[in-house]
Amino acid sequence: MIKAVLFDLDGVIVSTDRCHYRAWKRMADEEGIYFDEKINDRLRGVSRMASLEIVLERSPRAYTEEEKAALAARKNDYYKDLIRELTPADILPGAMENLNELKKNGILTAVGSSSKNTPLILRQIGLDAFFDAVSDGNNISHSKPDPEVFLKAAEMLGVEPADCLVVEDADAGIEAGRRGGIKTLSVKGAVGADYFAPDLSDYSIFRRIIR
Repeated sequence: MIKAVLFDLDGVIVSTDRCHYRAWKRMADEEGIYFDEKINDRLRGVSRMASLEIVLERSPRAYTEEEKAALAARKNDYYKDLIRELTPADILPGAMENLNELKKNGILTAVGSSSKNTPLILRQIGLDAFFDAVSDGNNISHSKPDPEVFLKAAEMLGVEPADCLVVEDADAGIEAGRRGGIKTLSVKGAVGADYFAPDLSDYSIFRRIIR
């Protein structure tokens, strides 16, 4: 029986893809590094430093660890400026309806995101007090596809991983759920899940899975 649903944030509850892309693009352009939307697609569900390594694959020169840390911090500053423009209107279609449906039926909800900016994003979209637990990049040591972020979310809720459902839009997140022994729901085409939906606009999707 599903007792809790663990949501990835970006791409599931709200989309900050354009914010990430614009921030990485600005940083890459400043460094003379080729960067496009196809490369940006490879960064979905990946930690900031792992994303930077992908960006630097096209770099004409090598960077020291100190320089890499500075690049990541610069990109994050650009990104934070962009996500401060988010509002509740940016919540993706169907997300609130499904979240409220789960709450109404006594199902616990949590965020499981690798992003350290999760608290800021949730505050901007008005959901900082909504979830029963938030596990994010500020309390984990390993990013997805490691299952740590979801296992910690389940622990915070006091629910066994086998009694949870992960909702993800990235392959790395689906893999993280699988590694953690958690059932998974893929939206937007992430592969390898137990269940699939194009997005959360179908209000009956959780009703079908949980019951």
